[in-house]
Parts: sequence; structure tokens; C-alpha cells
Amino acid sequence: MINLIIAEDHQSLIDGIKVFLEYEEDICVVGEANDGERLLELVYSKKPDVVLTDIRMPKIDGITATRLIKKRLPSCHVVAFSMFEQDEAVLQMEEAGASGYVTKNAALTTVATVIRGVMNGKTFFDPSIKRQEDKQTSKKATLSKREIEIMKLVGQGKTSQEIADLLFIGKTTVDTHRKNILKKLNLQGKSELLRYAMECKYDF
Repeated sequence: MINLIIAEDHQSLIDGIKVFLEYEEDICVVGEANDGERLLELVYSKKPDVVLTDIRMPKIDGITATRLIKKRLPSCHVVAFSMFEQDEAVLQMEEAGASGYVTKNAALTTVATVIRGVMNGKTFFDPSIKRQEDKQTSKKATLSKREIEIMKLVGQGKTSQEIADLLFIGKTTVDTHRKNILKKLNLQGKSELLRYAMECKYDF
């Protein structure tokens, strides 16, 4: 049995989800909250398997609540359930430790499937939302073959002179490529370029 807590500031939506889940024999709603503060109280006392939470809630938002839940109960799986489809909101929930992100216009059958999925160690992020790795892939595609070669070396911590020596080109040429890369990827300065190159891993 999957013990579930639902956090949502619209009670009618909670009621609708509960009615639907009554017919799901393997999912039991053990608590409900209309704000983030109450959500944390319930999670800490009932220790559910899964939390389905809105992002924008009174008192404590869903992102902060998720971070606190995962810190105290790392085995608890959190699924965001929100109208917000902005990339930044998805990224913030991922970084906070959420295992899934479902928009409120998704079918309730999908919600139930996601709850079961995260319980089994899977992740689910609504395909209509661009996730961070999708954006990175898109950014990679904007770079030329030479720029990708340089990014690989930047990610290895090479200086412009070392890159120039390895690719048999001038240091000025490398610096020009680096400036173009910064512009294409909308990055600011050497530190951001290095961090992006290390995180993105241009292994292709």
C-alpha cells in the first residue's frame, strides 16, 4: 500500500483526487494540507511514501517544503502537481529533490501512474515541459564542431593556450571561439563557461 499525502490550497481539487483514488486499491490518502506549513507537520508525523504537492501555497511554498521533506525524510518521494509549466519551476523542484512533475491538466489516471512510478524509483516529468537536460541538448546543437571541441577541453580545465596547442590553432582564435560560445549559450564570464562545460559534459 502506498501512503499518500496531498498538499493543495484548493480543497475542491484535493476532494476530486481523493474520490478518484478511492477506487485505487494500492494507494491510500493518509493526509491533506492546504498550506506548506501543515504539509510539513503531516509529513513529519505520518511519514508517507509519496507526497503530491502544489508549488504555490500559503505559508511555505512547495519548493521549500520539498527541500525540507527530502532533508528529513529522504525516502519520501515528492511529486509536484501544478499549473505552472515554466522551465525554472521544474528545475527548482528537481533541485529540491522531487521525483516527478505533473501539470494539473493531466488525467488523474496519469497522476496515479506517476505516484506508483516514483514509488518504484522512477522519475516522471510531464513531456510538455522542457527540463534542464533538454535545454542543454538544445544549446549543444547551436555550437559548431570546433566550438564543441573547445568546450570539451574547457570542461577538462584547459587554458586557452593549452587548447590552442592541442588543436594547433592560435590562442587568439581560441579566445574568439570562447567569446562566441559565451554569447550562444548566454553565459557570463569564464567561471560560468567552465561550470557549464563540466556539468553539460560534451561527450559526443
